[in-house]
Amino acid sequence: MASRIILHCDLDAFYAAVETLHHNLDSNVPLILGSDPKNGNGRGIVSTCNYAARKYGIRSAMPISEAWRRCPGPPYGPGHYLKSTRGLYSRASRKVMEILAKHADKFEQASIDEAYLDVTISCSGDWDRALALAKELQTSIKESLSLSTSFGIGPTRILAKMGSEENKPGGIHRILPDEVSKFFENRSVREVPGIGPKTATRLAEWGIHTVDEAANYGEIALSKFTSERFAEWIIKVNEGETSDEISPLRSRKSVGKERTFESDQLDSETVLNQLNSLVLQVIKKAKEMGVAGRLAEVKIRYRGFETHTHGKSIPVAMDDEIVFSRLAQSLFAENVDLERPIRLIGFRLGNLEIPQSRQVTLDIDK
Repeated sequence: MASRIILHCDLDAFYAAVETLHHNLDSNVPLILGSDPKNGNGRGIVSTCNYAARKYGIRSAMPISEAWRRCPGPPYGPGHYLKSTRGLYSRASRKVMEILAKHADKFEQASIDEAYLDVTISCSGDWDRALALAKELQTSIKESLSLSTSFGIGPTRILAKMGSEENKPGGIHRILPDEVSKFFENRSVREVPGIGPKTATRLAEWGIHTVDEAANYGEIALSKFTSERFAEWIIKVNEGETSDEISPLRSRKSVGKERTFESDQLDSETVLNQLNSLVLQVIKKAKEMGVAGRLAEVKIRYRGFETHTHGKSIPVAMDDEIVFSRLAQSLFAENVDLERPIRLIGFRLGNLEIPQSRQVTLDIDK
C-alpha cells in the first residue's frame, strides 16, 4: 500500500506572535509572556516567549525572576514583559485552521497552534505537490494573518510532527518514505514525541541515546528494561510504521458553545432563542468537521455561578439541527428553574462519531 502524505503545521511562537501583532511590537525585541516580573522579584513563571527572547536562554516554565535576570525590562534592559490575552489566541487560531482545513482530505486540529492534514488524495499521492502545497499554505497564512508557520511532511504523524521542528521558524521539511531510516540516524530519542526525560534516562543507562541505537538493540532486548509495548513502538517509529490516521475525533471529544448574558436573564424566551442559536452554531461546526453526535447537553448557570448540566442521548449519531434544537429545548424546559436569573446558557454535542451512513429522520418523541 502506498504511503499516506501527512502535513503537520506548527505556528511559530504563536502566543508571542499574536501579542506582537496586537500591540504592534517589534519582533526583534525580546517579548516574554507570563507573570508580573516585579523588576526581578516576581514569583511566577514564563508562559512563553518569542525567538528574540530565546536567544537570551529564556524558555517556557522558567521562573520569571530568572527571565528578568537574563533579559531585564526597561530601564535596565530590552525585555518586554506582558500578561497573556487568551481571547486573542483563539480568534487567530480559528482563522489559521480555516485556511488549512480547506486544503485537506482529512483535517485534525491537535491544539490551538498545530494541526495535521492528510493530503494524499488532493495531491494525488505526489510528494512534490505536497511540498508545493505546504509552501502555498505557509505563504497564505503569512500574507493574510502575518503569522509564521513551520511545516513537516511525512508518511506518519510522528514523522510529520518531527519534520515541522527541523527548520523552525518558518521552515518546511519533507521526509520521504525511503528516507525514514536516514532521518533517524544519530537522532536523539528525546526528539521523538512521546518520549520523556524518564524514559530517555532509562535508555541512556543502557547506552541508548539515539533512535537507530534503540532499533539496533532489538525488540526483545529492549523489552527487558522498558516494556514490550514501548519496544514494539520504538521499532515501528524507526521503520516509519506508526499511525498515519488523521481524524477530528482524535483530539476532540465534543463540540460546544456557550453564551454569558450581559445581564442575568429571567425571560425564558430570550434564553431559548440564544440556546437555539448555539445549537445551530454547534451543528454547523460539527458538519464542517465531518462528525455527528449522539449526546445533547444543555448547560445552565444561574446567578451566583451555580451550574447544572442536563443531557440526553439518541440511538444513532446525527448532525441534524432540527433534531438537536428540539432536544435542547426539551432539556431546557424540563430542567430550568424559571424563578432564578440565568447568567449563562450553553449547548454541547457529545459522543462524536464519523458517520458511515446518514440517518435521515428520527422521532424525538420516541
